[in-house]
Amino acid sequence: MAGGKEDPAVFTSTSLPSDPRLLATVTNAYLGTRVYRDILHINGVYNGAVGDTHRADIPSPVNVRMMVPGADSLAETFTLNTRTGTFSHVLQATDYGATHQIYAHHSLVHLMAFSITIWRSAHTTQPITVQLQTPFVPKSQDLDLNQGPDFQGAHYVYGKTRVPEVDGGPRPTVHMLWTPVPQTLTLRGEEWERSWEFLMAVAESEEEAKRSYSEGLALIAAGSLHSSHVHAWAMLWRGCCIDLDGPLPLRQALYGCLYYLLSAIPPRGNPGFLFHGISPGGLSNGTQGEDYWGHVFWDQDTWMFPNILLFYPEAARAILEYRIRTLEGALRNAQEQGYKGAKFPWESAATGREVCPEEIYGAQEIHVTGDVLMAFEQYYCTTQDQKLFREDGGWKLVDAVAQYWCSRMVWSEEEQCYHIKGVMPPDEYHYQVDNSVYTNAVAQRSLNFAADIARDFLIPVPEEWVDCAKKIKVPFDAEKKYHPEYDGYSPGEPVKQADVVLLGFPLMHPMSSEVRRNDLEMYEPVTELDGPAMTWSMFAVGWLELKEVQRAQSQLNKCFSNITEPFKIWVENSDGSGAVNFLTGMGGFLQAVLFGYTGFRITRSSLRFNPALPNDINKLKVTGVSYFGNKLKFTIAKEEIRIKVIESRQDPLAPPLEAVLEESGQRFPLREGQSISVPMAAGWIQRSSTE
Repeated sequence: MAGGKEDPAVFTSTSLPSDPRLLATVTNAYLGTRVYRDILHINGVYNGAVGDTHRADIPSPVNVRMMVPGADSLAETFTLNTRTGTFSHVLQATDYGATHQIYAHHSLVHLMAFSITIWRSAHTTQPITVQLQTPFVPKSQDLDLNQGPDFQGAHYVYGKTRVPEVDGGPRPTVHMLWTPVPQTLTLRGEEWERSWEFLMAVAESEEEAKRSYSEGLALIAAGSLHSSHVHAWAMLWRGCCIDLDGPLPLRQALYGCLYYLLSAIPPRGNPGFLFHGISPGGLSNGTQGEDYWGHVFWDQDTWMFPNILLFYPEAARAILEYRIRTLEGALRNAQEQGYKGAKFPWESAATGREVCPEEIYGAQEIHVTGDVLMAFEQYYCTTQDQKLFREDGGWKLVDAVAQYWCSRMVWSEEEQCYHIKGVMPPDEYHYQVDNSVYTNAVAQRSLNFAADIARDFLIPVPEEWVDCAKKIKVPFDAEKKYHPEYDGYSPGEPVKQADVVLLGFPLMHPMSSEVRRNDLEMYEPVTELDGPAMTWSMFAVGWLELKEVQRAQSQLNKCFSNITEPFKIWVENSDGSGAVNFLTGMGGFLQAVLFGYTGFRITRSSLRFNPALPNDINKLKVTGVSYFGNKLKFTIAKEEIRIKVIESRQDPLAPPLEAVLEESGQRFPLREGQSISVPMAAGWIQRSSTE
């Protein structure tokens, strides 16, 4: 949609940010780095014991800077093209130019590559030489690296991580092959243009590294290595896009958020490796002392996951499979704290054991276990993928989480309800509190989902689950008609980040519009203004729910102070502190559009919609919404909503979809390739009933 001529998906600058943390990232689901950084990381490869475990630093042979020393009047641009997943650096003189492109191949995830192209723009016969600065040294503090024999012109090193996460835990071996990089490249006098391509392959087996490198070489020989990567990104964007007729900064922010989040997800089909989740700062970060050491938090399950699920359920499933594979660690965590079932760690790495360096979070910030299960519930409600639960370990996880919550509750004779004591809520300013309203509500939701899925699978539902869900205390002040954050919370006490407001969304805890409003008004003025970036998105969703559109916009606008120029990298806190490339904040921002402007809500039986657009947005297009094997396109304008099934892969025996309007009950069949138009009003998508 045209909002001026500038492409909202391409970020260009004539200079680089002075803070190297804010450089663009090039990652896929397996490999990642920041441009011009001397290290890269591999998904799931950590070094160090327990609280010290961090992403293993791997020396980066693609850290190359192109220069033309002594050249006069050289124009320089740096560009991140989010459509093609490519970073480029262009040097332009009066009679020649040079381009350096770098990318992490989206579909061939073991490969990163860069190319240098020199060309003439005038009739000269002078040789043109560019210098390549490469500080690469094949050494690492985290890997015991050895040199192997060259392979097909590539240098080769391999080595194990030095220290396992837990005694007897995995110590993966990293194998790396790369094309040697010369100090200079020259376009000879008789040549008009020439390109050089450089390849790197990284894997956890020699065989995979060599196979991937050979495949990359074959694509280079065919002239199609970069074009195959660009094609993979084009397919990714085709199945997932948010665009709007509105302000350019908002459109740029959306493309930036989607690019960085999509960079982190496994490609469609068999990715050829086990996915180990997404940390707050992604694979470009996570070295010791940075981005929480590359650990996985609730940030993945609560803040990033819903956006991924809405577009790419296959990638969402890979996130859930990571949690299933780390279930043994979660069972041990619960056992060590004296509880039954599974307690997911506040910080997770390779094993599912608690790896948070500070004990208090692992001991008290237990809502993460309910956050994990809520992701499973959202996935089940939008896919009906019973195989994940029946055959692939999902039911065992659901059952273990339900057991944990029941064992974590204590009965209060005085109040005649169950309490959960001694916790830290999402608001980390408070700890050792009783009955955190968010923690208790998410525990209740876990138990209700566990019982629902047991009934679906004809498994007897333990009476304890039903009893605990029904009788858990969810603090509520009947006089002031709002939810206190925990027992003893006094109105006006400062709050670090979104906490109680999460009851309305994503928890969808039952409450009246009056209570929803009171919660928003109670906590908005006392929430830390410079706190974590995802906070204001959730206030925006709340106000959109109440149709207070401009009030929502004022909350969402606060997020822009966390977006840095020129590459739209997010910082966790608006003062620049905390994690960078903060995918958590990006996930919250995307949810404000995907679940706020559209009013999407995932329920047991439907995908609800109830749009609300601010004044400066005339039209919103969301392409690729996945529901029961169908891909939908929603076009929301001021007066109408158009819905189209653009692709259907659902079971041919399953009933087709239909749209239902809430007020009139009117139904509109949804058939592949056809659009329907309905008034701008609340409704839902469901499988058509035969009534």
